[in-house]
Amino acid sequence: MNLRIGCYALPARAVLAPMAGVTDRPFRQLCRRFGAALTPAEMLSADQRLWSSVKSKRRMDHAGEPEPRVVQLVGSEPDVLAAAARVNVDLGAQIIDINMGCPAKKVCQREAGSALLADEGLVERILAAVVEAVAVPVTLKIRTGTDATHRNAPRVAWIAQRSGVAALSVHGRTRADLFRGDAEYETIRRARAALDIPLIANGDIDSPQKARAVLDFTGAQGVMLGRAAQGAPWIFRDVNALLSNQFTAPLLRTFKTEIILQHLESLYEFYGEYTGVRMARKHLSWYCRQHDEAIELRPTLMAAEDSASQFAAAKRGFEHWSRLEAA
Repeated sequence: MNLRIGCYALPARAVLAPMAGVTDRPFRQLCRRFGAALTPAEMLSADQRLWSSVKSKRRMDHAGEPEPRVVQLVGSEPDVLAAAARVNVDLGAQIIDINMGCPAKKVCQREAGSALLADEGLVERILAAVVEAVAVPVTLKIRTGTDATHRNAPRVAWIAQRSGVAALSVHGRTRADLFRGDAEYETIRRARAALDIPLIANGDIDSPQKARAVLDFTGAQGVMLGRAAQGAPWIFRDVNALLSNQFTAPLLRTFKTEIILQHLESLYEFYGEYTGVRMARKHLSWYCRQHDEAIELRPTLMAAEDSASQFAAAKRGFEHWSRLEAA
């Protein structure tokens, strides 16, 4: 059983988590290529006065992306979020996602992100305003609560459904947890029990087997993968295969090397020379840490100051890594 969000029947049950500084257009397109059913963009401030910055303009660039295109908004004022949603729909967004899950201090200090979970009345006003403002599906991303003594995700889930939200994703940590400790899924299971709309479980899902176990335990209709996709965008292929009871052979290193090099080229094209090299460093670091034999490449790749030398070093290093598999 695959996911349906509003009018969109999705082809699979695994979706990409929106991650600031990670899920740019090149990475989203790569994850879609490997079967991610949805690839939300990096969160965008609902304050339109900030949209003229280079960073915001890049986050709003969806050229060439497959449908449905998902824009995630962050903010705390119902009218401002509603206006931002309308503009993004006019620009081509087909699903609007509201961020009430980010635990970052700079977001929560503005009473946005997961800080909103402390004010259920404001949650309801925001969701009602955004749902009323746009004709496309509105989804919501939350955490299990503000802290271990206030895990109110089941109540927020009920509010979301009553407000007309089309689907909900829940990260199995509280705002206070940040990313410490292990995700817990009991609260997600309780939230799921209160819903008729689809729920997507998120948090520490790092393998096909873990995805299956979380779905079985929570009753969720889908899983959301974040950090597990860093350096391994092909994880969606493996998760979807297991969830659909299909066999898929492991990818060869030669193929992974081709993907890595194509990813680098897309980053250079999207960001330009200076920023492209620096954005590529984080992805190369993640690719290296996936395999013991590749980790020794990292210092050389991090030291490269221009795209030509970085690409050449990556090509040389990962092709050598590929040959080790065949030896």
